[in-house]
Amino acid sequence: MRMLPVFLLGLSSLSLSTCGTGDEGLGFGGYSLIRAIEVRVGNGSVAVTPPREWNKQSTTLFDDISTVEDWTQNGPYLDTISFVTGMKDGKAIVRQRRRDDRQVPKFRSNMTAPEVAAMIETFFRVRGGTVDFKTTGLVPRAFLGASGFQYDFEHLDGDEVRRRGRAVGAVIDGRLFLVLLDAAKSHYFDASLPDFEAIARSARRVS
Repeated sequence: MRMLPVFLLGLSSLSLSTCGTGDEGLGFGGYSLIRAIEVRVGNGSVAVTPPREWNKQSTTLFDDISTVEDWTQNGPYLDTISFVTGMKDGKAIVRQRRRDDRQVPKFRSNMTAPEVAAMIETFFRVRGGTVDFKTTGLVPRAFLGASGFQYDFEHLDGDEVRRRGRAVGAVIDGRLFLVLLDAAKSHYFDASLPDFEAIARSARRVS
């Protein structure tokens, strides 16, 4: 059975705010509808505007990490957009036990873009069942008004499905902000990429 793609074990509810919210309550299968209006994600410190409706995975199904949230269009096996909103120094992107033999590195406030990329790769290898992982690009890119990065990669998991991913993020005031797309390479990545780019461009910090 395929492990969920990136950051999918740590999910949180949308925070209600004065901006619009697309959370319509739990639907069938532990998902709730995200409408094409501005919504706060993760711990509520970032707002994004999707160009079409998506589905948020419910925290009732997975561990709750308040700074992490995951959306899907066709199910997490095929496509997922994940948000990390202000993760603090010393925190991990996934819950893990100290006695686990293999650990995903914790975020550090002084991490460089290559180090964040390495942390993402380790997540896939340790928790996602990845048997082959390849970085295809790591370039500077502005995000949330700060100097950030774009990280592109491909990976093959134990289910023998090859997937592509793109992460756009930045370390701001010592905290990690990131949005990441992970989807099946065949059709689903290209189909989701325009939405991902629109969401990344729309992202803004809110108080």
